[in-house]
Amino acid sequence: MPTRDRLLAALVALCWGLNFPAIHLSLEQFPPFFLVALRFTLIAVPTLLLVPRPTAPWRWIGLYGLGFGVLQFVFLYLAMSSGMPTGLASLVLQSSAPFTVVLAGVFLRERITARQGVGILLAVAGLGGIAAHRAGLDGGATLVPVLLTLCGGLGWAVGNLGNRRAVQAQPGEPFRLMLWMSVVPPLPLLALSLVVEGPARIAGSFQGLGTTQGLLALGGLFFTVVVATLVGSGLWTTLMGRHPSSTVAPFSMLVPVVGIGASWLLLRERTSATELAWGALVLAGVLLGSTRRRQTTSAVAIAATPSPRPVSPSPSVVVAETLTGAPAAADSAASASARR
Repeated sequence: MPTRDRLLAALVALCWGLNFPAIHLSLEQFPPFFLVALRFTLIAVPTLLLVPRPTAPWRWIGLYGLGFGVLQFVFLYLAMSSGMPTGLASLVLQSSAPFTVVLAGVFLRERITARQGVGILLAVAGLGGIAAHRAGLDGGATLVPVLLTLCGGLGWAVGNLGNRRAVQAQPGEPFRLMLWMSVVPPLPLLALSLVVEGPARIAGSFQGLGTTQGLLALGGLFFTVVVATLVGSGLWTTLMGRHPSSTVAPFSMLVPVVGIGASWLLLRERTSATELAWGALVLAGVLLGSTRRRQTTSAVAIAATPSPRPVSPSPSVVVAETLTGAPAAADSAASASARR
């Protein structure tokens, strides 16, 4: 992965890490299922009116929206409203990275190198160390919120697969794809909110929006919609289209480092030196897992040159050819064009 794309992936981690305190503020005012529905409705309505529909198959857009938009946030918001600490939620949700690697290996036949595998193991060890430390603190998460957050991580991984297949089917529309993914969640989530939370609780959440709590909740919602979803998810969709899932997904492990730090600064959640040390291990694992040994100039030139079948294609080209049936060189040329 080029340095520029690694920096973009780190920016996504920053946006998503800060998103957890923003969600916490919004949940102080709105019930969880309705809040998720509101979040995506604010994107879906202008998308339906102003943005042309992507040409990627609807089954992959639907899978992306179901996993990333519905399953991930239903379980995450429910866990946080049930007592999951904000910083710990940002940590446990990153289980999506190993989930994505496993699912991509099973369903997309993506391979990971030994270097990437070691990096992921280091990052998982760091996440496990933070989780073990947090579990021993007073007021740590109970088992049920942790399990709910793990289900959210699995939903994110499912969405990653739909994302990758949709972008491979139509590689020139990553941002449009992300916007149209947001059309999937509102109706099922609104129905779920009406059944579980009820109209009275939904109506009551609009009272007191002029108070400090209400204004902070609206500010958190604005951050979630504009920064975390439009900017963060838009960049993530682009990166998932350029690189194999096993290369991009480990960067999500940086999110808890940002989330725990932001929760300490903004919400006064305790963050110890031990957690910072484990977070450094997460960072080292992500950097190791996202870099590859430099290829020779001739091999790179051949892979980037349109031809019936390039010599020594990269793993991402092999995956794209296997999934789409298109010539590997065409996919390679499309990737090179996207990076310009």
